[in-house]
Amino acid sequence: MPRPAERLSHHDLCFGCGQANVFGLQLELEPDEPGDGGVAGRFFVKQDHQGPPGFAHGGIMGAALDEAMALAVHLSGVSALTSRFEIDLLAPAPVGTFVRVEARIEGTEGGRVQASATASNEDGDALARAAATFAAVA
Repeated sequence: MPRPAERLSHHDLCFGCGQANVFGLQLELEPDEPGDGGVAGRFFVKQDHQGPPGFAHGGIMGAALDEAMALAVHLSGVSALTSRFEIDLLAPAPVGTFVRVEARIEGTEGGRVQASATASNEDGDALARAAATFAAVA
């Protein structure tokens, strides 16, 4: 069985984590603390990510948190898709800054996986938090 770090992969054209997608987030995520099943990383808020002038669109923050949770689920060895997603936007993320993202699995039941994620600025201040349910696919 592959080590968890080997399971965490990035699809080159994915909007969330694809490094070849110049319009995407190019989210850089790696496994968090060994054995805890979480992921952590960051993305840079580009001008193309604006909603209100000078700040990230709320959907960009949502995409980053959804992507982080999906990769945490993938890291756990489950192939699943987002079926429910909730986000609380707590503070704006300025263009030209890095946003730190962390996600982890909260539990599993049947073919469903519960996950949570947070986003913070470079000073550690909370920007957003999210929770999602992922449905396993065959």
